[in-house]
Formats: sequence, C-alpha cells, structure tokens
Amino acid sequence: MNLKNKRQMAARLLKVGYDRVWFDPTRSQDLKEAITKDSLRKLLREGALLVKQKKGVSRGRNRTILAQKRKGRRDGPGSRKGTSTSRLSRKSRWIQGIRAQRALFNELIDAQKITPENYRHLRIKAKGGFFRSRRHIKLYITEHNLWVSKQQ
Repeated sequence: MNLKNKRQMAARLLKVGYDRVWFDPTRSQDLKEAITKDSLRKLLREGALLVKQKKGVSRGRNRTILAQKRKGRRDGPGSRKGTSTSRLSRKSRWIQGIRAQRALFNELIDAQKITPENYRHLRIKAKGGFFRSRRHIKLYITEHNLWVSKQQ
C-alpha cells in the first residue's frame, strides 16, 4: 500500500520533514482512508501517526576529549599547529622568566645570601637576558663565589 502522498501531506501539516513522519503499521487501513488534513489531525490525536524525534550528533566523545584536555592531555607535538611563539608569545615568555628571576634575587637578598652589590650586578645581567633560568643564576653565583659566607 502506497502512503507516500499521505506522508507528504502529514509532513506539511506538522511542519516537519518527510522522513520524520511515522505511521502506525497496524492502522494502515485508517491511514489509507484519510484524505483530508482534518482526518490526518484526528489520526494524530489518536496516535496513528507520530513525529519522530530529531536525530542529533552526540557530543559524548567531544566531552571526553575536553575533559582530557582540561587535565593537560592531548597537547603533544603532534597536536600543535602553530609555532612556539604563536602558542606563547616571546614577550609573555620573557615576562614569565624575568619575574621568576627577579623573585629569586629578592629571596636571596632578603635571606642575606648575596650582598647588595652582587644583587645589583645580577639584576642588571638578568635585565640584559644573560640568565636562562633560576637554576642558571644559582650556578653562576656558585661558580663566581658570590654567596655570602657564614663567618660574616
């Protein structure tokens, strides 16, 4: 039995797509006899035809990936698109580095582990970009015997 025209009419009546209209196979005789929109509305009330729920794209997999990214996963070299400077600008990297270095200088001078003269000397070197990291500063101080000795 061909109910194509009825399905099209029901789709227009319900303002949905053709494929979202469902006909009850047990009520096929009633559906065949329905020739007006009113008769289709009656069958809709009786449950002989229904509108199927829209199919969507599941976000379940995406949520799993987002949860992993929040934990710091999926960030390896194979996932990176931009250059290192596009991901973190040179200026931002400089700011992070110099703040860490200056904080170290302040800790050392407050704890009286270096002299004020050496503090000034080291800060100027840091401003010039001489030190790579906090570790490099400590190495430099050790190599040049700039630690304040315990006898003083």
